[in-house]
Amino acid sequence: MPAPPAPLLDLVESAGQPQLLAFWDRLDAPGRSRLQAQLQRLDWSQIAVCRRLAADRGAAASPPPLSLERASTPHCHQLDGDDGAAIAAGREMLAAGSVGAVLMAGGQGTRLGFDGPKGTFPIGPVSGASLFELLLGRLAAVAKRYGRPVPLAIMTSGATDAATREFLEQRRYCGLDPDAVWIFRQGTLPAIDAGTGKLLLDAPDRVAVAPDGHGGMLGALTGSGGLDWFAGRGIDTVVTFQVDNPLARSIDPEFLGHHRLSDADVTTQVVAKTDPAERVGVVVVQDGVTRVVEYSDLPESLAAERLADGRLRFHAGSIAIHAFRREFLEHTAAAADSLPLHVAHKKVPFLDEAGRLTRPDRPNACKFERFIFDLMPLANRVTVAEVTAAEGFAPLKNPSGSPSDSPESVRLAVVAYARRHLAAAGISVADGIDVELDTATILDDDDLRKLAAVGGLPGNSIDRPMVVRADGD
Repeated sequence: MPAPPAPLLDLVESAGQPQLLAFWDRLDAPGRSRLQAQLQRLDWSQIAVCRRLAADRGAAASPPPLSLERASTPHCHQLDGDDGAAIAAGREMLAAGSVGAVLMAGGQGTRLGFDGPKGTFPIGPVSGASLFELLLGRLAAVAKRYGRPVPLAIMTSGATDAATREFLEQRRYCGLDPDAVWIFRQGTLPAIDAGTGKLLLDAPDRVAVAPDGHGGMLGALTGSGGLDWFAGRGIDTVVTFQVDNPLARSIDPEFLGHHRLSDADVTTQVVAKTDPAERVGVVVVQDGVTRVVEYSDLPESLAAERLADGRLRFHAGSIAIHAFRREFLEHTAAAADSLPLHVAHKKVPFLDEAGRLTRPDRPNACKFERFIFDLMPLANRVTVAEVTAAEGFAPLKNPSGSPSDSPESVRLAVVAYARRHLAAAGISVADGIDVELDTATILDDDDLRKLAAVGGLPGNSIDRPMVVRADGD
């Protein structure tokens, strides 16, 4: 069995990680090639930073704790369809073709008991459409309405990239022009043993790694050429959103208009947080700086504090929908370590000294990630827009049967959304009937009113489960 190549041996020994070659003599030629390639791809200077954070995970693992006694919730523009100036400005942006989007879709459906990328999970209450089909369908409807595409970059991961590409090809990109879709892979960072500072193997030929968080989008998009791709298409505003929210109002004219009219580097969407125990971060402002504070970093006493009107003092719940000035993203991407690393103590399977895979029953290692909302303190201006949860936030987080954020609760939210908007357009739905709006042909209430006006539904009433479509002009 050949010994490790001298340059590879020097690499791991100089990094203090010789254990990564412990099983070299057990590997066949393809296995040795895989391990060598992975080790040579690792960013060892970044790993050195991670090791320092792991050594002091309670203090230096994240930005210094904030004193929030002087902090408050920033002013929130209401996305209720009443701000004509903002709506007009947003429509102008879409008609000019200056808006692009990034869909964070690196997660697997494991937590949902689903074998595949989360974006392929079937969630349509009547259609059975996947998250991808609902979300990309809405972008197709925007392109049809305004005559210009919304170029979309989709962030996958090593675990979901191939399956996502195959799914999109099979579904013909859910109605989008393939030339207006850019697919790129999220980066990873190695897990580090919390006790020894050593990198772990989870197979003889593989270092244990984990995705580097939604904040890793910035580096991965830039490295893949995605920001240049947006620039070449005349995009000056980039909206980022998550694949797990089928009601996401990401490409919303009023939201985009507030971003433009306020001349913001960052505009973020929030929902009103009503339960202090709700596991969602909050947007706060202190000393002129706007940021997101994780729910775990907000002391219980402050989380429960209420204003005179009964609202929580910190009620602006972050829902991971942001609009960025493209030039701001380019500027921050060019600055090394513009986004801080956060560390989490997790259970990570690893090979023991005998080469046996061990699944720990308690946290044994540190994982590292970046958060995209950490760009806010770097912005010259941050604008906050509040959407009603029923109109824009139905996250799919938990498995079937969970009390919240489950497939059942999400489908109920999608049906309730459809019933409410159909009623507003004068279309009645019989009690107990599930309905769903086809996102690819119905963009907003204007489409429903047109459908009602032309008698697109007999008697403008629905008495059976159906997907409501508006295929005509």
